[in-house]
Formats: sequence, C-alpha cells, structure tokens
Amino acid sequence: MSNRKGGAVLFSEMTPPDGAEDHFNDWYNNHHMPSHVYGVPGFRSGQRYKVPDRPDYLAIYDLESPQTLADDEYVNRKYKPDAPTKKMLSEVAAFTRYIGDEISFHVRDGLAVDEALDAPFVLGVFIELPDDAEEEFVDWYQTEHTPIVLGSPLWRMVRHMRIVDADPNPFTHMFIHYIESEDALESDVLAAARATEWRNRLAQNDWFKTHLVVYHRHGKRYHKAEPEAATFTLDI
Repeated sequence: MSNRKGGAVLFSEMTPPDGAEDHFNDWYNNHHMPSHVYGVPGFRSGQRYKVPDRPDYLAIYDLESPQTLADDEYVNRKYKPDAPTKKMLSEVAAFTRYIGDEISFHVRDGLAVDEALDAPFVLGVFIELPDDAEEEFVDWYQTEHTPIVLGSPLWRMVRHMRIVDADPNPFTHMFIHYIESEDALESDVLAAARATEWRNRLAQNDWFKTHLVVYHRHGKRYHKAEPEAATFTLDI
C-alpha cells in the first residue's frame, strides 16, 4: 500500500495570468503546494500537471478522505489565505475544483501503487449520472471497461471517484486514468473498450456525455515523507 495515495482527491485546475506563468509556477511550487501537503493534516501528497503547449495547469492532491478539507488548518488557509495566495487566486482564470471520494482503484498487474501514481500523464473523465443510471454505469466501468484498458501497457491505474463537491460543472463521477502517453487515447485497446455491446447500449442514453481532460506530469510529487517536509517554512 502507499502512504502517498489517499482515499480522496482534490482536483484543481488553474490558468495563470497572462505574462505571469513563471511567477505562478514559483508560487505554486515553492509556496502553495508544499504549504498544503506539508502543513495540513490529511494531505498525503500532491502532484502538478500541465497541458502540453498551453499554460493550463492541474493539481491533484491526495487526501486521506474528503473530511480532510474540514480540518481547521485547511479551512483557515482557504478562507483566510496569506497575501501572496490571495493575490494570485484573484488573478488566475479557468478555475475548477472537484473533490472526489474514491470508490475504487485498479492497478495494472505487476505495478506498485506509487509507480502507478507517478505516471507521465493523467486522463480525467467526468460525467453527470442520473440516480437511476448510476448502478449500471459504475458496474460497467469497473467490471468491463477498466479491466480492458488495464490490459494495455499504456495504462497504469484507474481510479473511480464519486464527486462530493463540484465547481463549476455538476459532474457526479470522476475517473482518473494514469497513463504512459497521449497515445493511449488513440490506442486499439481503448477502441476495443468503446466498441463493446454493453458500452454501446449505455451510450444511447441522453446522459452519456463525458468530459475528458489530458495533462502531462509537471515537476515532482510533494509528500510528507520527503526531507523537505521537515524543514519547510512558509515565506510570506
């Protein structure tokens, strides 16, 4: 098991202000992410991602549970941010925030969880499911779709989250695929997974509308066990 993967995630996308990408990255790498991962109870680790050739960024924080974000330390930082954070958050664009409570995760045979977690790319799949469709959709995704894609060396892990807080879109479920490259999106195995009878029957429903995002891993993974965690001080 991994002490870097938790039972929930905070999935947060941001686009830095025009002309300030380097400043944004300096703030995120040396201030924002380490202060959360090292300083807030229940934050297991954090990893940043970026859209290739575009200044669009994603951070995925691994949490012990969604209740981590109710901790007094996190609540204080969220509603009373320090001056650099308050200024930066007032300037970023394309802000999204989804909190996912992990229902299940599946790792390709032979891989350790940490190795799967540190894949070069992530594919996020979002959907809004009606109550009467949730059970069958989840059953299909876990028992048919996920085993098919994990049969490919392009996939490392698939995590399924029930979204407990959504901004701005009312998605109800999030699936995070940890993959080797964007080639996974054009692979024969994904085409095969999308061509099954079960999947095609579900796809005939009006609610079967997925939103996909792909990001490349950017920088290191921050976690409480690294040496920097013991010596980090917040420079305001």
